[in-house]
Amino acid sequence: MSVNVLRTADGWWVVRGERAVPVATKAVTTAELLADRNAVRAAETAGDEPGVPLAELEPLSPVTVPCRVVAQMVNYRSHARESGFRGEIPPTFFRKASGSISGPHDAVLRPAHVRLLDYEVELGLVLGAPLPVGTTVGEADLPRLVAGLVLCNDVSARDVQLTKGQFYESKSYPTFTPVGPHLVLLDDADFEHLEDLRLRLSVDGELRQDRTVADMIVRPAQALTTLARFQRLDPGDLLLTGTPGGTALQAPPKAVEKIGALLPPALKWKLFFSGQGKNPRYLQPGQTVTATAATPGGPLDLGEQHTIVTGEAPR
Repeated sequence: MSVNVLRTADGWWVVRGERAVPVATKAVTTAELLADRNAVRAAETAGDEPGVPLAELEPLSPVTVPCRVVAQMVNYRSHARESGFRGEIPPTFFRKASGSISGPHDAVLRPAHVRLLDYEVELGLVLGAPLPVGTTVGEADLPRLVAGLVLCNDVSARDVQLTKGQFYESKSYPTFTPVGPHLVLLDDADFEHLEDLRLRLSVDGELRQDRTVADMIVRPAQALTTLARFQRLDPGDLLLTGTPGGTALQAPPKAVEKIGALLPPALKWKLFFSGQGKNPRYLQPGQTVTATAATPGGPLDLGEQHTIVTGEAPR
């Protein structure tokens, strides 16, 4: 049975209903907490511990920094269709700076030079054991390697991403990876429920993204195997597993795409961004992004994020 853990400025907590029980641990980092599972179990089973109301706690990201943050690109069928991809899509990864990680209720800061700010609700896998280069991961290996799940938002500056072809910069500004609130620690049986997890994201109450993990193209075991060809991961590292359809950025219609291919690059990008600038789905200062991830009936519940978008003053 899964265990939901919170992190605050005062330490770690096990969630029990509407209250939270402190974990008696010296762990500061996520990796240290994962190595002290006995303390987590003790908090989970402490029958005489009343705990404190969840509403009184201010959760931080349950994934501590520094750590490795790796993300999968175009990994949901619905997102692939909207992005204009056709045919087989191979596993593709990019890195994000761990300095982009923020709490589940922290503001998302739009840099002054960014105008096309997008959202991507994602399921995050938190490593609980080393993944050396060359490792082959089967489904049966996941409980040993993946300690838990977190809810993430892969915030993206599309104007930077598209003009520079630069994923690292466009997705690594501070506050561009809200994580949490819960670190959901898993047992073996919980992995059977992964495909039932429903990811949902809304902006000012308007539902934008709504898909289950069953829409995923490359499943976690295959993704970790492919990643381990060249990238080592360690306990506390984070793998973002892609986003479903519904992002602000959409591929242009085929006719427009064919015409654009005939234009000089400078003119093509000018026309593209002129059109994107009129797209009302990009995030604006003052808007609230709400994200959730849970299975029907509650075997797994990663909690709820509420993040307000703020704007950085032009320099």
